[in-house]
Amino acid sequence: MTSDAKHSRHPVPVLLSTSAVYPEPTAVAFELAVKLGYDGVEVMVWTDAVSQDVGALRGLAEHYNVPIGTVHAPCLLMTQRVWSPDPWERLRRAAVMAEELNAGTVVVHPPFFWQREYARTFSAGLDKLRAAHRGVRFAVENMYWVKMAGRRFVPYSPDWDPTVVGYHDYTLDISHCAAAGADPLALADRMGSALTHLHLGDGNSPGRDAHLVPGRGTMPCADVLRKLASDGHVQSVGVEIATRKMDRAGREAALAETLAFARTHLTLPSTADV
Repeated sequence: MTSDAKHSRHPVPVLLSTSAVYPEPTAVAFELAVKLGYDGVEVMVWTDAVSQDVGALRGLAEHYNVPIGTVHAPCLLMTQRVWSPDPWERLRRAAVMAEELNAGTVVVHPPFFWQREYARTFSAGLDKLRAAHRGVRFAVENMYWVKMAGRRFVPYSPDWDPTVVGYHDYTLDISHCAAAGADPLALADRMGSALTHLHLGDGNSPGRDAHLVPGRGTMPCADVLRKLASDGHVQSVGVEIATRKMDRAGREAALAETLAFARTHLTLPSTADV
């Protein structure tokens, strides 16, 4: 843990998501996490073979001496065949990976509307996974609607907002709130003490999932971080910004800026300063 985090009243680890270094490979996230001073890494399981391999990830964590705090299950359209076409097998594999890497949280998206059987059994299935993997939280993430033929369309079942159903744990994604035209502070209130993990990234317009550097969009990112630090129940913050159009120098600068932003607004004054 960094010295900045040690002096905060509610230290929250800030993790570098491997998605934030795309299109560079998974291993680069570990390298940059150490170089820039992140508290750990969030692994996005996707088509990069290293992201799917527990042994390879453990080797990276040991080589760079950086922990893996969160595993993001393969839920994207592009990852529907990673590990297995069966979404429950993908979630089970993500849970096993989290256990073996000592990561406390698995981030999972709500089912797509066409995954009818998976959607029908989603809540009960998560309960079974929680019982089988007691050290792992399954934090369901808020998503967003999209536009098709000029109309709003929600590709998730039953909704982009997981609080409509209610789960034991949630991931709040600020960029997704921007894309959905939703207030992240209000959504955080609805998630309450079940808000386990935060995806930090800004946004500026409904219908567009931008994952901007915090402060470059219109979302109240600083207010969300201060709220979560004050509430004291969020377990970790994962930096999920889009850097795919940047060169290495620009990527490092953006990730350093985001880390500084997170640490600034997660650190509450000590009682001696109040």
